[in-house]
Amino acid sequence: MGERKKKKDYTDVSDVGISDEKRERLYAAQTECCVNWTNRHGWPVGVLHRFVWHQERFWVTCMGHRKRVPALAARPESSVVVSSEGTWLGGDITTTAKTLAVIHEDDEAIKEWFYPMLAARLRAGDPEGQAEFTRRNDTPGRVVIELIPQQWITYDGPQLESDLRGIPYSPRLAKRSRNVTTPPDGWEMQFL
Repeated sequence: MGERKKKKDYTDVSDVGISDEKRERLYAAQTECCVNWTNRHGWPVGVLHRFVWHQERFWVTCMGHRKRVPALAARPESSVVVSSEGTWLGGDITTTAKTLAVIHEDDEAIKEWFYPMLAARLRAGDPEGQAEFTRRNDTPGRVVIELIPQQWITYDGPQLESDLRGIPYSPRLAKRSRNVTTPPDGWEMQFL
């Protein structure tokens, strides 16, 4: 691999993808992804899902009557987008996986590991909360959707920024989130 050419602007970012190791860190840190598919009229649609990254695949769940289920069964070509926003990794790291979807209905073997694994991610350190979360998900009519990556588009904003600044890249470099995380004056949040 040759020496990287110093960047001057955002014209070409095709060579600032993330490593497999950084991708694994991202998927361990982030619990939310956007699953995208097309409807029968060809329109792209996406919904945010909590996910598990397991066996080099994305796993999500929803009720079988949701429109995405027959759409993904008919047209399994889909994609999954994951961002580092809101995680300890900072902002500006993303992956998009072009995926093929497989719908699992009433597959007890998958539910047996998937629901507890999802619960452990979303209710970490709370065994009672995990058990209740699993119970709430393990209901009739619920499906598990497996999304198998076929191709990747990834972006490492900290790597691009280090190139632009002419400083050595380190996987520990992070960019602060640019999202507004403080409510406006006079607005108090009530967290559940």
